[in-house]
Amino acid sequence: MRWLTPCRLFSDIVLRLSPISAINTGCRGVAFCPMLTEMPSELDRETCDRARFARDAAYDGLFFVGVRTTRIYCRPVCPARPAKSENVVFFPTAAAAERAGFRPCLRCRPETAPGSPAWTGTATTVARGMRLIEEGFLDRASVEELAGKLGIGPRHLLRLFLRHAGATPSEVAATRRVQVAKRLLNETTMPLSQVAFAAGFKSVRRFNDAFRATYGRPPSSFRKTSGRRVPLRNPASPPAAPSKPFRRAPADSRRI
Repeated sequence: MRWLTPCRLFSDIVLRLSPISAINTGCRGVAFCPMLTEMPSELDRETCDRARFARDAAYDGLFFVGVRTTRIYCRPVCPARPAKSENVVFFPTAAAAERAGFRPCLRCRPETAPGSPAWTGTATTVARGMRLIEEGFLDRASVEELAGKLGIGPRHLLRLFLRHAGATPSEVAATRRVQVAKRLLNETTMPLSQVAFAAGFKSVRRFNDAFRATYGRPPSSFRKTSGRRVPLRNPASPPAAPSKPFRRAPADSRRI
């Protein structure tokens, strides 16, 4: 059965507020974009709904859940309390969810999800394009050059990506950069500027803008130390002298 998001039932043109689109186009606000996203035929709404309520790990990475009330999207295994069925929509990729204006969940971390069918490819051309983008092709080349490498025109490439991935090549690349940067922030101690360039951003300003658009907070906020973290000692400083062991004072044997 062919499954589309509810908006497709009314029109192929839907009202969207997309953070990633706003950055790529240089404008912020509401824009009309074509809605061509398709879920795999075996993933109808009922199947996805059962999987998210069961937190079935077998479906992790196969789809993402967008919660209308919070505008956050999650993996089906998210530990948060599942939203009501009438308040969720499903997307084939993280990029498709962000294109629709949803933010990544900070608990289940969609950037760590296994590759979805759209990302591994149901169409050979899109699969090749996805692999090139994952390798950082669009960090050093244009969409037109990507289309040329795949042997198709830019417009046809755009149609294929919207159909199979639910987002444009530029939006897929933008989501990838943010996800790579988020992993580096969580798993390394690299300076923020190095994280930005390692993830494929052309400047620190774009790095900061992308994180504010995606997470609503600057990348530096993911590096704030918690009270439970042990402070690191300066390697150049000598080790602190051991403190004297605590000894209990001898009890007074005199009667009161």
